[in-house]
Amino acid sequence: MSMIPEELLTTFGARKVKLNKDEFLFAKDTEAHFYYQVSIGTIKMVNYNYDGQEFILGMFKAGQSFGEPPIFGHFPYPANAVAVEDCEICKLPKDNFFRLLEANFDIHRKFNYELSNRLRYKGMILSEVSSYPPEHRILTLVNYLKAMMPNQDLFTVPYTRQQLADMTGLRVETVIRTIKKMEQEGKIKLKSHKIVV
Repeated sequence: MSMIPEELLTTFGARKVKLNKDEFLFAKDTEAHFYYQVSIGTIKMVNYNYDGQEFILGMFKAGQSFGEPPIFGHFPYPANAVAVEDCEICKLPKDNFFRLLEANFDIHRKFNYELSNRLRYKGMILSEVSSYPPEHRILTLVNYLKAMMPNQDLFTVPYTRQQLADMTGLRVETVIRTIKKMEQEGKIKLKSHKIVV
């Protein structure tokens, strides 16, 4: 389900922009002037350390929005938005976005729920990265992702080993080794190289 139906976005003046894989939509520390929602593809919010290693703050797929806190809080983007694959994004000017929310309280409520869940995720990841061993970090992330997809008996993690490493602050070699060990111990299953829980 989309955060905001695309017809409603269009009514309030949204237009679509296309991005190629690895293209930046916006850069860290730039001002927020638009509401963004993915129509097609996947966007990642990411930062880079001094060695160029990524730390993924979030992955957003079709129907999901991203980058809203700077709109509400009037501060620069804390991360870069980069296309994981070819994407199409709905782009709505900030003032129009606020008018849309004022006219649609149910959507405003959805934002409160979504932003609260993102804060919960960030708090969980911060605790994991600073305190726990690799297996615990990976299982916590996997269980969180599964909880975001209710009513699924089996959940397939849609991310690569590299993306999991970038989301947990681990090296990709550590993620690969840990996943193999977890499979051998029966804590997870692998199907077509993807984690299934």
